[in-house]
Amino acid sequence: MFASQLVLVAALVSSASAALTVLTPNANTWWVAQSENVFSWSCSDSPSQTFTVLIGNQDNKILTQPQAVIAIQNNADCSKAITQQQANFTAASGYFLQLANPLNQTDVFAQSEPFEVRPLGAAYPATTSVASPNTASGSASGSAAPAQATQPGNNGAASLKVSAAALVGIVVGYAFLA
Repeated sequence: MFASQLVLVAALVSSASAALTVLTPNANTWWVAQSENVFSWSCSDSPSQTFTVLIGNQDNKILTQPQAVIAIQNNADCSKAITQQQANFTAASGYFLQLANPLNQTDVFAQSEPFEVRPLGAAYPATTSVASPNTASGSASGSAAPAQATQPGNNGAASLKVSAAALVGIVVGYAFLA
């Protein structure tokens, strides 16, 4: 009984640590309408090899339901440029991206924070450089699309996931030996 409970806990921890996350766009990085825009995700944290990219809006008057902009996206890419034809959306706030199962788009793996699409000709967000003892420092730049800055804490979070999985593995192994 105890061993089966530990196996269940191990499965839950490993699936929770393998979550896909949309990194950009977010509340601080917007897109520009009818322009090339970039989105990025935590590709190393997901067991899913492909997904469909959908864009939706919280206001049903702008988009009645999420629309697919990329039918099948390879997870290993980590970021993707959305062409101006794919990003032909009305300037407004409340947009979100969904990364979903290509065979069942209601099975959403991840959803971005709400973000804004600004009018054609608007400037992209300024790029920044962030340094932390746990991450590499550097700067990001781009002329046609927002670039992702190094975020503090990403390496620490990955270490925590590995540590939690290792701890569960030790406990499960000990339970089977006992």
